[in-house]
Amino acid sequence: MRHLLGLTGGLASGKSTVAAWLRDAGFRVVDADRLVAGLYAPGEPGVAAVREIFGAEVLTVDGGVDHPALAARVFSDPQARHRLEAAIHPLVRERFRDVAAEEDGVVVLEATLLVEAGYGPGFDRVVTVEAPLEARLARAVARGMDEASARARLEAQGDGEIRRRGADVVLTNDGTLDDLRRQVDELIADSRRRAG
Repeated sequence: MRHLLGLTGGLASGKSTVAAWLRDAGFRVVDADRLVAGLYAPGEPGVAAVREIFGAEVLTVDGGVDHPALAARVFSDPQARHRLEAAIHPLVRERFRDVAAEEDGVVVLEATLLVEAGYGPGFDRVVTVEAPLEARLARAVARGMDEASARARLEAQGDGEIRRRGADVVLTNDGTLDDLRRQVDELIADSRRRAG
């Protein structure tokens, strides 16, 4: 039996740590960013979608998507970002469905905009990892992101209210890693039960 979990959370919320623990528990974890990277490779459908919206100036010489050029366009222009998301999210959902169809047990999609992009109804449960904004900013800067870029990215992701409303489970990452781990252990045990 298959149980589909959507895992989300904003920048530096702890989502990647939770994803690693779920992977260690034996769950199949699929990173949406990797699916997007695959869609942006030469000859893939994401390239055609990006080219249609932004033109050839955001493509590489070999016909793939130039990630830095595309990021520069969409992070400074919310309308451009929304057009890109509207074109790419259906392709990501389709790729994830293809991967999940070949799996048994718990299959997880890790995606920052999972709820905002409307993926929620495709999952048995949606889990979000939440942390205070200032803690997330400090973590992002500690990882090497400059503060202005981190603030811009956090602002683009919103305050998390939409994620929390769309989630079945909220993991709160405002304490120690052990506190977060206890919540994840409960999630793992419950997900195994639901997967049969």
